[in-house]
Amino acid sequence: MASILGKLGLNDTDRVFQLTTGQAVIYEAIAEHMAMVNMEIDRVLSVFINTNTENYKERYKLPGGGKLQNMGFDPQSRPGVVKTTGQWDVAYPLASHQAGVGWSKVSMAYMSVADLERHVSTVLKQNINTVRFETLKAIFNNAQDTFSDPLHGSLSIEPLANGDSVVYPPVVGSDTEATDNHYLESGYAASAISDSNNPYVTIEAELVEHFGKSQGNDNVAVFINSAQKAKTEDLTDFVEVTDRFVVPGTQTSTLTGLPVAHPGRVIGRTNGCWVIEWDWIPASYMLGIHFDADPPLKRRVDPSDTGLSTGLQLVYQDMDFPFEAEYWDNRFGLGAGNRLNGVVMELGTGGTYSVPTGYN
Repeated sequence: MASILGKLGLNDTDRVFQLTTGQAVIYEAIAEHMAMVNMEIDRVLSVFINTNTENYKERYKLPGGGKLQNMGFDPQSRPGVVKTTGQWDVAYPLASHQAGVGWSKVSMAYMSVADLERHVSTVLKQNINTVRFETLKAIFNNAQDTFSDPLHGSLSIEPLANGDSVVYPPVVGSDTEATDNHYLESGYAASAISDSNNPYVTIEAELVEHFGKSQGNDNVAVFINSAQKAKTEDLTDFVEVTDRFVVPGTQTSTLTGLPVAHPGRVIGRTNGCWVIEWDWIPASYMLGIHFDADPPLKRRVDPSDTGLSTGLQLVYQDMDFPFEAEYWDNRFGLGAGNRLNGVVMELGTGGTYSVPTGYN
C-alpha cells in the first residue's frame, strides 16, 4: 500500500491526517489497493472457487450417460423417452465478514503514513486468512451443513461427494450412475507413504474416472503439507522441479508446462499428479484437484440490484467525538457446486475419514 500512497507524494513519516492531500484522496488510494488485493485473492484461489453466483440455490448439472436404444433394422416406433441424469441440488450461504479500526483525535493527529499502512495491512491479512479458511473448511468438512437464510429459509450446503444418496454420472468404463465418496482414508500412516502405499495413485484415479484419462496424463494436482514432502520425494516415479538457477544436464528429466495461478509452490510431479506444497493443507491430509475441470466451489455474493459490492470494502466511517472508526466488510459464502472435482485423503488408520481439527 505504501507504493500507492507514494504516488500521492507521501512519505512514511508524514502525518497522514494533517496533510493537504485530503482524506478523500487517501481513502481512494486505499480502495484502489483493496481492489488489487481482492483480484489477487481471486486469482490464487481460482483453482478452488469456480465463479461468483447470486443464486442462493441451484441445480448443478453434468451430462448424463447410457446408450442409444437399438430399434432394429427398420424402426416402426419411436424410442422411449429417457430422463437425463447427472444433476444434483446445491445451495450457498451468505454472510458478512467484518473488521473495525478506530482512532482517537490525538492518535489521528500523530498518525504517520507508515502507521496507517500497518492498520490497513492488518485488515487485509485478516481478510486473506478468512477467505482461505472458509475455502478450506468448505472442502475439508465432509458433512452437509444447514444455513438459515432470512429470505429463503433453511438451505442445505453440500460438501464434495461424501457417500450420500446423490447419484453421479457413470465413471469411465461404466454405464451405470452411482453414488460416490471423495473423502478417503489411506489405511496407512503418513510415515508409511511408499511405492506400495502410494496416495497419489488413488487420488489421481478417483478424479480421472469422472473426467476422463488423457494420453500423456492429465492436469491433476495434489496439495500437500511440507510434512509429507520427504516421503513424496522418495517415490520412484517422483520428478522434481528444476532449480531455476541451475541448468539441467542433457540426461536429466525436466518438467514442462507447470501450472500457474495457484497457492503454494510446485515441487514436482509423480504418478500423473503435480505435487504442490502448501502448508495451509493440514499435516497428514492431501487434497487433489483436476485443473481442467470446473473447480469445486462457488461463491455466493449479493445480487447486483442491491448495490452491495463484492470483496473487501470500506463500508462505513463513524465519527463520534473524540473517536473515529472505520468498518470493513466482505460479504460472501462458499459451498460445493461441482462435488466431483476434489478428493481429500486423510493419511491414517482410524477406519474412516476424520475432519481436520478446526474445520468442523
